[in-house]
Amino acid sequence: MNAAKTSETSDRAFINNSQATREAGRAQANRDELTERISQAMHQDGTIESLKGVHFNRISSPSEACHSVSTPAFCVIAQGSKEVLLGSDRYQYDPMHYLLATAELPVISQILDASSAQPYLSLRLDLDPTLVGSVMVEAGYPSAQKGANVKAIDVSPLDANLLDAVVRLVRLLDSPTEAPVLAPLIKREIIYRLLTGAQGHRLRQIAVLSGYTHHIARAVDRLRQDFNQPLRIEDIARELGMSVSGFHHHFKSVTAMSPLQFQKQLRLQEARRLMLGQNLDATTAAYQVGYDDASHFNREYKRLFGAPPMRDVERLREAARETASSI
Repeated sequence: MNAAKTSETSDRAFINNSQATREAGRAQANRDELTERISQAMHQDGTIESLKGVHFNRISSPSEACHSVSTPAFCVIAQGSKEVLLGSDRYQYDPMHYLLATAELPVISQILDASSAQPYLSLRLDLDPTLVGSVMVEAGYPSAQKGANVKAIDVSPLDANLLDAVVRLVRLLDSPTEAPVLAPLIKREIIYRLLTGAQGHRLRQIAVLSGYTHHIARAVDRLRQDFNQPLRIEDIARELGMSVSGFHHHFKSVTAMSPLQFQKQLRLQEARRLMLGQNLDATTAAYQVGYDDASHFNREYKRLFGAPPMRDVERLREAARETASSI
């Protein structure tokens, strides 16, 4: 009897090991195919929208820290690695992991692993909260727990089934007549697999607009629209039906920064954009984004970007000229 049980246990272990080996082989084949397809679609560094809501990115060398605003998206790396900083929280991911962002927040990102021989290659799928909600209803998923706080960004292992759906979506580049019909179906599958995966709770919080995450989403929208106006925490908290201390606590739980830090990053990023894109001087840009004191603006700008405003802008322009001349 014991011998029979031992044999059964050994057979089960052998089957499990064989399945794990096949799964790992399938995942590696998919990673290789994803790398090849993005490489074929992009022969130069940059970003393209290969299908509606699907963006490819290629970079041939490690990058400096880049300041931007995240969008609700599912992000996969085919080759290389990247780090994203949200407030004081750091998230690093690679071809074995995916990043899920569920709100528009000021972030700092940096390409860590890239070269001309093996460039950084990635895919970003924009997430429509309405579509996420539709998939939730169809799948019969309950709403997120009320009152819960969920960070707007996180990284998780990329399982074989989710990666397989990503590769099938990218294959549609070769089938332009099929893409309009099949792409929406595969996007729904990707969202479904995200909902059933490690970060399903994060996706559900944003999709159903429940709990304090909904209140913070409203506050984020308000701050983004009125970033150049004086920040009145008491007014925002009152509109959301929250105490000032409660608003501070829940805002930081979701965004990893205080409302004041959030507004400051938005102002400084917009000032940088104005100086680069509209050739404004630092003082004019500072006043346009809401600063009353130019010297205060210069200090905060240098603290965030590592150099005074005009020196930083000139450095960015020089880097852009060098990139353009090398293409």
